[in-house]
Amino acid sequence: MHGWAGKILDVNLTTRAIQTRALDETSARLFLGGRGLGARLLWDEVGAGIDPLSPENVLIFTTGPLTATGYQTSNRFSVSTKSPLTGTILDANSGGYWGMQFKRAGYDALIVRGRAETPVYLEIKPSGITFHDAQTLWGKRVRATTHALGQNNHKRNVLCIGPAGENCSRIAAIMNDGERALARGGAGAVMGSKNLKAIVVEGNTRPEIVNQELFKFMLYETRKLLRASPLTSQALPEFGTSVVMNIVNTIGALPTRNFQQSQFEAGRAEAIAGETLTEKYLVKNAACWACPIGCTRISKTARGEGEGPEYETLWAFGAQCGIDDLPAIIEANSICNDLGLDTISAGSTIGCAMELTERGLLDSDLRFGRADLLAPTLEAMGARRGIGAELADGSARLAKQFGAPELSMSVKGLEMPAYDPRGMQGQGLLYATSNRGACHMRGNMLGLEVLGLPKLIDRFQVQGKSSFVILHQNSAAAIDSLVICKFTNMGVAEEYFARVLTAVTGIPYATGELIRVGERVWNLERLYNLREGFTRADDTLPPRLLNDAVTEGPSQGWVAKLEPMLQEYYRVRGWDAQGVPKPRKLKELGLDSCVVQ
Repeated sequence: MHGWAGKILDVNLTTRAIQTRALDETSARLFLGGRGLGARLLWDEVGAGIDPLSPENVLIFTTGPLTATGYQTSNRFSVSTKSPLTGTILDANSGGYWGMQFKRAGYDALIVRGRAETPVYLEIKPSGITFHDAQTLWGKRVRATTHALGQNNHKRNVLCIGPAGENCSRIAAIMNDGERALARGGAGAVMGSKNLKAIVVEGNTRPEIVNQELFKFMLYETRKLLRASPLTSQALPEFGTSVVMNIVNTIGALPTRNFQQSQFEAGRAEAIAGETLTEKYLVKNAACWACPIGCTRISKTARGEGEGPEYETLWAFGAQCGIDDLPAIIEANSICNDLGLDTISAGSTIGCAMELTERGLLDSDLRFGRADLLAPTLEAMGARRGIGAELADGSARLAKQFGAPELSMSVKGLEMPAYDPRGMQGQGLLYATSNRGACHMRGNMLGLEVLGLPKLIDRFQVQGKSSFVILHQNSAAAIDSLVICKFTNMGVAEEYFARVLTAVTGIPYATGELIRVGERVWNLERLYNLREGFTRADDTLPPRLLNDAVTEGPSQGWVAKLEPMLQEYYRVRGWDAQGVPKPRKLKELGLDSCVVQ
């Protein structure tokens, strides 16, 4: 007896056909769920050359084998699609309650294909699946839509897009549970292109756990480890993700003014850090379903109250834009959540526009430090109005349009997060090789290069760094396929996840097998991008980071020394010198049937 008896729901918006089929057991064992299963399904569903905003692209929502079991942070789910921002394979995952509710509705995956003639929303309940007219909802913001469709964390949960997604902004997010985001890469634009406003779920079936005794033991052990970790029991609950702002700034790895500097001036980073947020604007903590960490912050200013902002958002509208006005940043985060915009890409694109303006290439009022322009610029981006129409598709298209593509701080078209690779060499390699474009969540080197978790290695080290990056990438892919929160991994080793997976499914998994799943997922994603025409030349960083040394601070004199790390990375991965997985590696991973023409 095992726990792979799952179901895939397949919905065609063009024909309104609804089909249900069994989850393929082989795919489930090889790719688990979440990001891995999404990549496998996307490989089969969306071939090379498909326009991401055409009806031929699909949205694939996936849970994992641990989702809704009650295991720590087993609330998460993924969306997979072809990115309209980058053209790469894309997945994004989110916490909250929606994923748990969808799994309890009895499904492991939902494939949405086609395009509705007029706006619709989908309702998934134990009693059946229904299409509803959404024309009265079209144009509404996320919070209003969520409220109108009856959000209830214990019974009914809403996933939707805001105006940014409706207007097909290529940096639009899909939002769930009001303020949780499937943020990166423009999945919201794909949903908008399909005239799909929302998906509402209600569930009442708990997933099967084959070995209840082992599961309860692993749950107890995991809780104990999370309580013992200072990061998951103290730092994250007290300050949230923004706890690292001052740390990253102190070492000279906080990108400032569109990565022109690697350190925000004395006192200015402190003004936007987690300690200040907690002291002046925190209302209370909150947590996703089945999460004992509780890193979510509910913040309040004179203009409103809501979740966040997270560290990346504080940076994107803060140091990246030369701004230390915390209330303005909190407001910007709230606007993005309500419009359905990725805060990292939105803030980084505004920072790019600020530099373009200061260089005389863009005619606008945007300048570094103009906190007063954050809110109106974001409103314009969501509506594709005025200058917002130029910024709504991200920094790469913006910078290219105005003759300075090198000013987009992005990889493969996806804006880089809040770590300067000149001060964290491994993070630079991670950004350059990430399959969805620059991403810290694909194997963040913060623990090893800065925090000393599980140990500290020289952040300027180049030789031998690729092995650490690869291990983190494979581990992250496995965790994204389970799907659980990566913060759990900061206090709990992968061997615990392998054992709880065994308890749930009844199939023996060892730690090495779990990491091998991650390696398999990573290689399949690489094959997808190769099939789309990406090459070794795309595994790079912006010229500024490769050529312009940091002029002052703890990282002074450093550039990102990518090339030697990249050559080593390909060798360790079992790829050829052009970054193509060798046949022997693909056979070893069971991917030899995935042929790139």
